[in-house]
Amino acid sequence: MPTSALALHHKRNMVPLPYRQVSVQPYAGPMTEAALFDHLLGREAYRRTNFIVLHRGDVASSDVAVVAIAREDDERLFSPITDVEVLALPDTCVFAKDPSTDCANRSALASLAHHRGVGSDRTLVVWGKYDHINFIHHPDPVVLRIVEVAPPEPAKLFDLVQHVLSYADLPAIRVELERIDIVDLARRHVAKEYLVPCRSGGLDSLDAPVSYLDERPPQRRDWVLVGCERSLQFHRHYYGDEPPRVEMCPRRIAGSRDELTMVKCCLLEFEIERDGQVMTVPWGTDLAMVERALGQLTREPGDAR
Repeated sequence: MPTSALALHHKRNMVPLPYRQVSVQPYAGPMTEAALFDHLLGREAYRRTNFIVLHRGDVASSDVAVVAIAREDDERLFSPITDVEVLALPDTCVFAKDPSTDCANRSALASLAHHRGVGSDRTLVVWGKYDHINFIHHPDPVVLRIVEVAPPEPAKLFDLVQHVLSYADLPAIRVELERIDIVDLARRHVAKEYLVPCRSGGLDSLDAPVSYLDERPPQRRDWVLVGCERSLQFHRHYYGDEPPRVEMCPRRIAGSRDELTMVKCCLLEFEIERDGQVMTVPWGTDLAMVERALGQLTREPGDAR
């Protein structure tokens, strides 16, 4: 059986970027490792082609295989193929057409693989957005749990993370939301009145009158505070005491975790903070800060990307 010095077969989450490295070519011969090796070795290849998707019949409904190649010369426009490594044959190669998937985005490809049930022992070839084709080999993305309060909807940190993953140059990441329903938390503490941090919290559906801490109600009333430590500090400053309180800080509620987790906390203002597997960002975090946090949380040591 042919052997290769490329040694890419066992790599996980491999996504060629930029995807101009991937050539898509028809092929009429047997879909075996030996046949593909014989078919490609010595043929000329463009100097930017490092991977070839071979399809037998129509690309959208045929047997598909993926190979990696090496060329004799990376400077000449075309030069002979000197090495071939078969990454996936039809029995482990899945094809999907999805115009909404950005083939230049590792997390988007990993997400599609998850939704299509493509496991870490397979390769997913995607005909995606802009009619471009790329693949993810052995998809096994980092799973990141977002612990976040709601309302408002969508849960802000989860939404920000998803937005960052749509454009940032990060490893393949799949996010899962652990949603903390603030209304449910508050209703476990029956009160004549509730005091909540602000109107944007979507907490006006509680079964009692609601006041808003940021509006500094002129009179102290018999309320239960739905808020975090910072809200309690504000209450002390405004009214000189501490009311009964429903904790709503995702960081406090999440606690220590064994899995990669991201939370937000209003006691942080300008910096992110990591404690073991948990990354905390400020309550008012922005996209740039979330991208930095994701990078620090998920990149392997020595990864310069």
